[in-house]
Amino acid sequence: MKKVLIGILVLVVLIVGAAVIAPFFIPLETIKEQITTRAEDATGRKLTIAGDFDLSILPKVRVKAGDVTFANAAGAKQANMLELAELEVGLSLFPLISGQVEVSSFVLVDPVINLEVDANGKPNWQFEGKESSDDDDDKAESSSDDDGDGAGGDGLREISLGDVRLVNGTVRFSDAQAGTTQEIQAINATINLPSLDQAMTADGSLDWNGETIELTLKVDQPRALMEGSSTGVETAIKAAPVSLDYKGSVTNAKPVAVAGDVSLNVPSIRGLAAWAGKPLETAGGGLEALSIKGALDMAGKSIAFKGAEIAIDNMNATGDFEINTSGSVPSIVASLELDKLDLNTYLPPESEKPAVASGGSGGAAPASGGGGSKDWSDDPIDFSALKSVDADLTFVTGGILVKEIKVGRTALKTLLKGGKLALDLNEMALYDGQGTGRVTVDAGNNTVTQKLDLKGVQAAPLLTDAAGFDRVEGTANIVADVTTRGASQRQLVSALNGNGSIQFLDGAIRGINLAAMLRNVSSAFLDSSAKETQKTDFAELAGTYTITNGIVKNDDLFLKSPLLRVDGKGTSDMPKRTVDYRVTPKVVATTEGQGGDAAAAGLAVPVQITGPWDNLAFAPDLTGAVDELIKDPSKALEGLKGAIPGTDGATGDSPLDALKNAIPGTDSSGDSSTTSDNPLGGLNKLFGR
Repeated sequence: MKKVLIGILVLVVLIVGAAVIAPFFIPLETIKEQITTRAEDATGRKLTIAGDFDLSILPKVRVKAGDVTFANAAGAKQANMLELAELEVGLSLFPLISGQVEVSSFVLVDPVINLEVDANGKPNWQFEGKESSDDDDDKAESSSDDDGDGAGGDGLREISLGDVRLVNGTVRFSDAQAGTTQEIQAINATINLPSLDQAMTADGSLDWNGETIELTLKVDQPRALMEGSSTGVETAIKAAPVSLDYKGSVTNAKPVAVAGDVSLNVPSIRGLAAWAGKPLETAGGGLEALSIKGALDMAGKSIAFKGAEIAIDNMNATGDFEINTSGSVPSIVASLELDKLDLNTYLPPESEKPAVASGGSGGAAPASGGGGSKDWSDDPIDFSALKSVDADLTFVTGGILVKEIKVGRTALKTLLKGGKLALDLNEMALYDGQGTGRVTVDAGNNTVTQKLDLKGVQAAPLLTDAAGFDRVEGTANIVADVTTRGASQRQLVSALNGNGSIQFLDGAIRGINLAAMLRNVSSAFLDSSAKETQKTDFAELAGTYTITNGIVKNDDLFLKSPLLRVDGKGTSDMPKRTVDYRVTPKVVATTEGQGGDAAAAGLAVPVQITGPWDNLAFAPDLTGAVDELIKDPSKALEGLKGAIPGTDGATGDSPLDALKNAIPGTDSSGDSSTTSDNPLGGLNKLFGR
């Protein structure tokens, strides 16, 4: 290696000596021709100096040329790869002998650089000169020689840069394969380097896509970078769509390592994407202001942020995250705490906001297949995105807002690997209650599973916000375990299977008063002016359900309330968004509600609930009520004792006396042979008609 360096120094001395003597004996035109010929031999391209050419030696070597062009590759769009209005190079002569390079000036005026990639993927900066093969051999030999020496060989002792400027430059890049063209204009830059042991500074500006970008750079110890060590670095990029600041260290090793503080500010993510030529075509809103601050640690294919502070769309997060791209897909590990998560910011606007469901009409229900004013979407859901990244995320937020649903403090653990997502809901505050759950998604077969356990949730605000359904009040305990499969919302709903249970305590069913129904059928079902305020209070409402291909079936619904019991069974067709359900309320002679006997005897009047979700209809089944009475009237009446005034043994015109006189087998004499021509007449008397 030392022999090579000695040879280079000898060559430099000879060139310098020749340079000193040459101008005195060789015409400038001849020197210019030699320079252009030598350049063409080396690159295979023609170098032309059409303007003035000046060369001086003392006290410094100074070359100045005007109207310089360097030809482009054959078949390129532009005739020249490089055009220069003026070139000036100044070099101190004698320091070269001692291994020091002092550049007094290096100025490029109005440079235009055309970079192109042809249809075959070959770049125009790949040269094919006569000396290219020799250069390759020299590089290989140099590499072989360097293997035996360390980084601290006999390199240049010193470099000093004086007036180094690029004035009004233009760079064009064209890629025929990708069909893209980019142009950077008004490039201006200044570099200052007193010595390798003093700070190097650079600043400049350029115009791209209609915006001016300002750049600054400071390197504390350039020599350290040249020798593969670490040094302090500060850099900043300022533009209207984005600004980036970095202050830390850079280590010029293999791989290069960067560690320091980073600050990124984007006034609008959408604006930045549009400026970069990649507009975000999303129907929702948001993706505006973004700022990121944190400690950056980057080495090779790993980028980590520690103590990150992130603000986006008026939401703020803190935490750590790391991105590693060394695997087949990127890997993300993050732990973030967010003050709130407002998903409504990113949802597309609804064309029509569904009205809150209110008391249904007592008239005929719409066709069961009507499905209401809303329907499930057939738009395809692409689960393949889950295969594009692996992730291990811990996420805590003070609250989540999605549409009208308001969720309190929530803790999530997300694991995504190989297209399989597992999301564990470890904590969720929901409408005065708490919830836990687990969701899994397999992108390989489009399957989804969900387990949910909610305790102490206030049903009325939850159902109103989640589904526009305000018919049920009370404290809810809900368990669900379901699976589904599909590539659209409709397919997922239609393939739902699973089971669960639901319990409401100390609540009410709005829109119907079952106790009033037992007293007065007309006021309970036919008085439209009262339907909005009517409700049936209860101590407990509970049941279990199964889901088969999107159809929910319940056979054991029960409601317990003082003086009232309700049984229910039926189905809800989720794909069609309809209900076909039958509840059977009955008056009982007990004041026990929660914990009371669900099978207590009493008088029952079934109610049929049918129709689409947003327009349910309620209708009494009086025929069924009479059938039940006729089957065992004594048992029904026995259950009424004490529940209705006049049923405790008193005589007279009480409802019980009216019923006993109307239905066979219920008269006071006990003669079962007594008959009545109009059993419903007795019921009318009982219900005050």
